[in-house]
This record gives sequence, structure tokens and C-alpha cells, in this order.
Amino acid sequence: MVLGVSPASAFMPFAARSSSLIKMSASTGEKSSRSANILPDSSVSRRDLVKTTSVAAAALSAAGALGGSTQPAAAASNFAWEQVTGIPMGATLYDVDFDSKDPEHGWIVGSKGTFLETTDGGRSWVPRSFVDLDPDEEVTYRFERVSFNNGEGWIIGKPPILLHTQDSGKSWERIPLSPKLPGEPSTVFATGPNSAEMTTSTGAIYKTTNAGRNWKAQVKETIDATLNRISSSGVKGASYFTGSIISVVRDQLSGAYLAVSSRGNFFLTWLPGQDFWVPHNRGTSRRIQNMGFVKGDTSKGVWMSLNGGLLQICEPNQDLSSEEEFKFADSKIRSGGYGILDVSWKDEQEVWAVGGGGSMFVSKDGGKTFTFNKSADEIPGNLYKVKFFGDKGFVLGSEGVLLRYKGIA
Repeated sequence: MVLGVSPASAFMPFAARSSSLIKMSASTGEKSSRSANILPDSSVSRRDLVKTTSVAAAALSAAGALGGSTQPAAAASNFAWEQVTGIPMGATLYDVDFDSKDPEHGWIVGSKGTFLETTDGGRSWVPRSFVDLDPDEEVTYRFERVSFNNGEGWIIGKPPILLHTQDSGKSWERIPLSPKLPGEPSTVFATGPNSAEMTTSTGAIYKTTNAGRNWKAQVKETIDATLNRISSSGVKGASYFTGSIISVVRDQLSGAYLAVSSRGNFFLTWLPGQDFWVPHNRGTSRRIQNMGFVKGDTSKGVWMSLNGGLLQICEPNQDLSSEEEFKFADSKIRSGGYGILDVSWKDEQEVWAVGGGGSMFVSKDGGKTFTFNKSADEIPGNLYKVKFFGDKGFVLGSEGVLLRYKGIA
């Protein structure tokens, strides 16, 4: 049966359909065994993505011979971050997560079907592939989010695909998605045994408690319907909104959501039990680049990056259910105009921000002031995400860039 709570036909949950088991293996060209165990990867030529460390070293050597500069080993050893080698190049890495059941076991997802696994806390990563997906088909997928909780994991990507594992990633089940889904699936969050929440680009939120067989809508209408209905609320840019939302984040403790409109002209919040998203003015003429919860906790405040490399942090304990304007304060950061794409708190005082042009900044006072960090100075491309798991930290970027946190000397 379909579980439905919304009178809006556009928000009917998924119909229960049979799903398919997807086995995992390395890209060796071998047929998978029936046990569906993951085998070490000895070749990823199928995707034609991997460039070995020796090639990269040769390129750096050639650059030096042509007058280019390379980082001295002694100087590099003093950096807070180090680049992880052996990562498929040419792909953009979008998300990373570690399993609470085994903090050393983690996964990275990205474009061109990139799917990486680590069992040593992120010091080394091995490319994996879904055996039951055709190689030519798999490379077309852009896996955008991965979420694990106590051995159970979820992956979502484009073209629309949702994968689920209950055995710490040894085998994966493809969960069918309804073609009538409002918007494209955008995020998924593992919330407990057989349970997860999924959002779409139009603001739909769905919840499952039976491993994806049925989903229940949590909001009663799409964001554009909400905004057009309350266009007199005074939210700038909300009238006749027909766009989508981006940068959706969730507080794992409270279940609260925060999202940014695709045009960056306002943001929205949602709390469990609310029928609709609540829109908020951004309080500045600059467009929003990205947003998130301070330390991933609603009660600790919200950070917001703006076009031109500005960064603001609001006071803690904001009322997300109110349409009152949040009180943001500027952080002191000399970004040189590079956009700040993500911010993450390692602890109460140490905060990292990453952005365009390989820019990295660190704060040692809880985000009030930031200084430039040279760890990614010689790395071309953009840095899209920074994420901490206790003392472990990772930065993900374009062209297969992956940085691992070593610590501040």
C-alpha cells in the first residue's frame, strides 16, 4: 500500500515496487560471486579516470624543469592538510561519510560514477563499482550524497537513482523512484534502522521506516506553492517563485532542515511536524552562495556565505519556525573575491572554510576571524566541501582533489 498524508496529488509518496539487488566489486572485469563481497580494486581502466601517482609526479617534475615551482617536502609537511593520492582524476567529488558502526570505514561519491571506499580512516581509498550496473551506464551517474548510520547506508544521484545497503556496503539494493516525484531527488539522510529521509529539488521531504519500500510525505506542498500562496509575507524574491532549492542540510539531532533558493535570494527552514517550509530574507543585497548549521547543530546558529567571498554567522538559538529575520554578523575573512563554498567546525574554536580557486581559510576563534591557509596553494580547481568526523577531516574538490586533515602545528 501507498502511505499518503498529503491532499496535494503532486506529493503522493512512492508506490511500493520490487527492488533489485546490486552487487559490489572492484573494476577488475571479473564476474562477482554470489556472496557479493567487495574485492580489492586492481584496475579502474573501465572508467578511464585513474591517473597514477607516478604520472602526477612526472608532471610536477616536468613543471619544475620548465621553470615551474613545486612545494618543498619540508614545507608540505608543515601544512594542516595533505593531498590523498591514487584518487580517480577528472571527476568531481561531492560527498564523504563514515559509518558510526566502524569509524575507520568510509565512502566517497562523485561524478562519472565515482565510488570510493576506505577501511583505514581515509588514509587510502579504493575505487569500487556496482557489478549489476552496465559499465557504460554507471559512468554516466553523478552520485551526489552518501549517508551511513550503524552499518546501513544510502546513496542518491543523477540521473535519479537511490541505493541502499544494510551490510556495511557489501551489497546494495536499488530502490525504485516514482516518475511522478515532484522535482529531482537531491539529498538522503540515514536516520536509523531501515529509516531514512529524502528531499527533492522542489522541497518535498519523504520518510521511510521500512528500508525504502514505502515513503511518507512530510510537507503538504512544494516550496513554490507555499511561497506563491504567502507572497504577501514580505520575503524578497519569493513572489511567483518557480525555481528549486539547493544546499539542503539537516541537523541529525533535531531533524531540522535548511535550504537555499536556487537563485540565492532567500533561504528556508523546516522543523519536524511543520506542514510547510518557512521562508527567510537574507538581509543583504548579495546572493547566497551556501549555508549550514554551526557544528551541524541548529541551536548553535547558522552560517551563510555570500557572493564575493563574504561570510556571516548568526547568533545561536534562532527560532527556525518564525519568519523573523536572522541576526547575522560578518566574519573577518580576506577571500580575495573567491566564493566560500563550504564551512565546517572541527571543534568550538577551529573552523575551516573552502572555496573557489583552491582557497582555504582557518579560524581559531570560532569563526570570528579567518586567515588564509596554504595547504591547497598548488592545487588547481575548486574545493566544494569540507567535513570533519571527530579528529578526521576531508576536503573534496574538482579533478579528483581529496585532502586529508593532519592537524595544525
